[in-house]
Formats: sequence, structure tokens, C-alpha cells
Amino acid sequence: MTDHDPTHDDPTHDDLLTIGAFGARARLSAKALRLYDRLGLLTPAHVDEASGYRYYRAGQVERARLVAMLRQLDMPLARIAEVVEAGGVAGADVLAAYWAGVETRLAGQRTLAEYLRGRLSGRSSEMYGKFVVETVELPEQVVITEKRHTLADELPAWIGASLGRLEEAARECGGVTAAPFVLYESEVSMESDGPAESCVPVADEAAARAWAAERGRAWETAVRVEPAQRFAYTRITKAQVAHPQIVAAFEAVEEWIAGQGLEQAGPCREIYFADWDAAGPEDPVCDVAFPVR
Repeated sequence: MTDHDPTHDDPTHDDLLTIGAFGARARLSAKALRLYDRLGLLTPAHVDEASGYRYYRAGQVERARLVAMLRQLDMPLARIAEVVEAGGVAGADVLAAYWAGVETRLAGQRTLAEYLRGRLSGRSSEMYGKFVVETVELPEQVVITEKRHTLADELPAWIGASLGRLEEAARECGGVTAAPFVLYESEVSMESDGPAESCVPVADEAAARAWAAERGRAWETAVRVEPAQRFAYTRITKAQVAHPQIVAAFEAVEEWIAGQGLEQAGPCREIYFADWDAAGPEDPVCDVAFPVR
């Protein structure tokens, strides 16, 4: 397909515009229009079979400008196509969902940058001071669990899926009685794979054990009784939950425990008490907690 756009060639139909004329109306270069065509985001209304010249309709100007602006948001091509095809309120909803994800990512990166600046400049203690650490006594709990070895990049998806499965199963076990949590027997990072264990407190221990026996080992499910324990914890926002931003919260609680002359009495955990999907980047969603004695 040629890129030539001679002014002496007339379109096949009177309402078609040459790529140059259309580009002038849309305030876009011919190069950009050819790119949008190649990406499947803005197809010419007509392509001359003999010459290969592209022609557009005036009604495509708004779509061309919309595509150009969406690309300035660094939106993936598939999502741009979804927005422009949906159009109207539906397209606006797609854009809103995308931008909410961008804001969550940016908030997380802002937190990470602050953490790294503090670590590099030797201001770790000052940085940890931003976290308010408290203690709480939690009662004995019967929990149904699912365990998995996973690296940090796969952890968020697994947490959401596993807690969803366990909360569904809790209906057979007398219902959920407290906030679900994820327990870490060992570090989960891009080099260490845990394991991690998702846990949901339930009301009926006998029903829970029957559920686990029927479920078998397909998802490494189990039932146990968590003893009443004292925990040191700090509350963090949705943006701070992302790895490695959350490392600062864990380290702040560990430093506080040591400063209080206490000892860690078991694996650390993340206790999820809020509706994750409804929460914004700066909303509190999780307690980072260590059992202490």
C-alpha cells in the first residue's frame, strides 16, 4: 500500500477525503493515520485497489482524535480498541476502569520511591516511623486454608483466586467468622517462593474437616485451629500492599517488636479486612501482623 497522496487523484465517492485532507481535519499526520490503520484502530473507509491510496470519511475525524488522545495515556492497544468500539457511556466506563488501575500503580510506585529514597539515604528509622504499630489480641479461630509455593509476580492473582475459593467453601462450613488472611511461612519475592497460605476463619470445625476431606489435595487444602494470640500490626493502604512496597511495612513492624523487647512467635501475615475491588489506592485495606510474646 503506497503512502503517496497526489492532489490530482479524486476519491471514488464525493464524501471521501484523501489521507492528507483527512489528516488536516483530524490534526494528525499521514504517518499517524497509517500507523492507526496498521494497528487496526482506524481503518480507511476506502482503499483504491489500483493505486493503494487511502480515503476517509469526515465522520471518522472524532474517532481519529479519540485514538490519538487515548494513546497519550499509554493505554494498551487492545484497551484503546475496546474504548472506541464501545463508545459513549460504555467507553467511558472502560476508560475509568483503566485509569483507576493506572492510579493504583502510580500510588504504589510513589510509595516504593519513598521507601527506596529512605533506604538509600540511611533514613530507615525515619521511614519506619510513618507506620503506626499497635497490638491486638485475636481469639482462637478455626480456619480453612489453601497453600502454594509462588513468586511475587504471581502472588496477587493467587491470593485473590484462593481467597475467593475459600470464601465460597466457607458457606459449607458455617460461614466466614472473621477477616481472611494470608500467612507466609517463608519470604515470597522474585527469588523466594514461600510458601504462602490463604486462610479463611469459619464457624463449624466439623463441617470444615468434612469439606477438606472431600476436597482432597487438589489445592493443598487443610483445616486447623489457630490459637488465641497477641499480634503486633500496622495498617496499610491498597497502594502499599504491592510488592516490594509492602516490605517497608513488614520491616517497620519487625523493628517495633525488637524495640519493645518482644519476640516474634510465628509467621507473619496480611489480614484483609476491606472490599479490595471497591477500595481506592489510598484506602486502608490490610493489616501487616506478626504474632508476638
